[in-house]
Amino acid sequence: MLFTPDTALGLIRHLVGAASGGNLYRRSSFLLDRCGDRIFPDFVRIDEDPHLPGALRSSSFDAEGVATKPAPLIDGGRLVRYLLGSYSARKLDLETTGNAGGVRNLRVRPGEASQAELIRRMDRGLVVTEVMGQGVNLVTGDYSRGASGYWVENGEVAYPVEEITIAGNLSDLFAGIEALGSDLETRRNVQTPSILLARMTVAGE
Repeated sequence: MLFTPDTALGLIRHLVGAASGGNLYRRSSFLLDRCGDRIFPDFVRIDEDPHLPGALRSSSFDAEGVATKPAPLIDGGRLVRYLLGSYSARKLDLETTGNAGGVRNLRVRPGEASQAELIRRMDRGLVVTEVMGQGVNLVTGDYSRGASGYWVENGEVAYPVEEITIAGNLSDLFAGIEALGSDLETRRNVQTPSILLARMTVAGE
């Protein structure tokens, strides 16, 4: 299954939510006690750069006045830190990471393959261009949403599909990433290229 940058954005936002202090100290995250664990394949790196010139969320300070600094969130596939403000840090007996008010310029490091090359590599499967609904449980990581897009056969787009459901678990989806595209979408605060997943459940007629 291939998520285009617009739909891959949702997957990375779920990662951000699960790594955020509020969900962690409430024990409502599947990433609780997993800092340092390998969450993604080792080629995946996700960096936050609050000092990126001209970017949407660049700032020297977070919402509490704590100095921000560039730092990885995922390095070599491992979750290297959480996203904490001072309150959530105290609740978790940790130190603030300067993330009160959220992340600032979070970027998934892109790969080298174009989206067309990823489709050919997929050979047979679904290109997801739109997702709908709120079927994501950050406590368990369970993921189930309505979707539409294009079915691919023999590495080529065959026909459009709609009114289907895609499902899986975020831990499995993150670990099952096979490749990242070169088509990084830079218009948003969270930036991601296309993401090719090994497998996912698809249901529909």
